[in-house]
Amino acid sequence: MRLRSAGLLFLVVACVAAAAIGMARGSRMAPGNLRQQVVEAERGFAASMARRDFEAFTAYLSREAVFMSPGGATRGKDAVAQAWRANFDKPAAPFSWEPVDVEVLASGTLAFSSGPVRDAAGKQIGRFNSVWRLEGPGTWRVVFDRGCDCGR
Repeated sequence: MRLRSAGLLFLVVACVAAAAIGMARGSRMAPGNLRQQVVEAERGFAASMARRDFEAFTAYLSREAVFMSPGGATRGKDAVAQAWRANFDKPAAPFSWEPVDVEVLASGTLAFSSGPVRDAAGKQIGRFNSVWRLEGPGTWRVVFDRGCDCGR
């Protein structure tokens, strides 16, 4: 009986291990799904600006967010939120953005997104570059961001 229980235990452990390995491989083998998650996160982030929803905007910021500008880096979610608050004060959004290029690491933990930034009239005025981090199941947050007027 003891030998049979040990065999059953071994079988259960082997099955759990095989399932875990399969799940890990599956997440690495499905970059399209992860890419789509980042595209949706970036679009949601941009939509928060268009809707004038400051609380939704800040929900996309990582606690460790670093937003870079010609004046230097703004570090931390609270500081970034404070620096961007003025962009939400007027009824119309001063600019918009959309993801065009999105890539995800094979590990599925970091992603890069980039695309055009447009003024309120829709004219392209620059590009943005963001790095996203998976911070929970299906939860992507911006850790680095830099916009520029280059590469139009």
